[in-house]
Amino acid sequence: MAAVTIYDVARRAGVSIATVSRVLNAPDRVAEETRTQVLTAIDELGFVPKFEARTRARKQIGRIGVLTPHFTADSFVDRLRGVSAALAGLPYELVVYDVTTPAQRDGYLTSLAITHQVDGLIVIGLPFDATMASRLRKHRMAVVQIGTLAQPFSHVFDRIVTDDEAAGRIAAGYLLSRGHRRVGFVGTGVQPDVAPDFGTTNLDGFRQALALAGVPLPNAYVSLAAFGLEQARQQAYRLLDLPLPPTAIYAASDTQAIGVISAARERGLRVPDDLAVIGFDDIEIAEFIGLTTVGQPLKEAGRQAVALLLQQLGESPQAVQQLEMPLTLKVRTTA
Repeated sequence: MAAVTIYDVARRAGVSIATVSRVLNAPDRVAEETRTQVLTAIDELGFVPKFEARTRARKQIGRIGVLTPHFTADSFVDRLRGVSAALAGLPYELVVYDVTTPAQRDGYLTSLAITHQVDGLIVIGLPFDATMASRLRKHRMAVVQIGTLAQPFSHVFDRIVTDDEAAGRIAAGYLLSRGHRRVGFVGTGVQPDVAPDFGTTNLDGFRQALALAGVPLPNAYVSLAAFGLEQARQQAYRLLDLPLPPTAIYAASDTQAIGVISAARERGLRVPDDLAVIGFDDIEIAEFIGLTTVGQPLKEAGRQAVALLLQQLGESPQAVQQLEMPLTLKVRTTA
């Protein structure tokens, strides 16, 4: 039986060969409807590009890809540092794909799976559906996902998870133990489509733990906005301007906690005497500024992702594994 060619795919999809090539090499430049037509044709025909056939013949090409949103967010950068450290000295080049839209995510996942321009993928904070999981499996792409327990995982790939809801409970428990009964929360409310649950489960756990202790968290004390230092500072201003401002604020990330501290100091408040601040992540700078935070081993998550991926790329891959990263309260000077 003759091998399926790019001409066959173009004919089945009703598009030009150039369009098929763009779907494989620059998917974010192709309209979603057209991209779907081409991908459906590829799936139906079982198309394998010549590049992938050559790659399969020689086993590996020496590249590991990382897909991540929020490329400049400190927590994602620390995970990337872990990935980079684990690959140091190994015969693999690290290639990072910054993802900003669902179409870009799906395009990268599809094109990398079909063309095999990388040996394996580490996907950080980017859930994808069963169709995509099936496509990745069909093309024998090694994948490790890093995310939270709340994210919808495919359950067919290795995954490294963090319980963000538990982090919220830990933060609430600590603030309650310090006598705080009027507390606020600064988090991410404008969710990116590409990672829709980014930062939301922290609030759920925080609210639940406070409620169990009989401490309310009124909506007025919850401030949500787009992720970022300046956005967090503006959120903190709003909370500090309340008739009865909070005595403590939990931020859904260390980056946002730093924004809160900046706002407090600009208002002449002492941290932690006038306002206690606690964050989440334990990014590299947190220790240097004395930030109290619920820490997760970000770099270790990156290192473990590489270890799992290398197992898949080895001669004897293991059964699908899930590793849950531990959370540790880091008590410093801000709370």
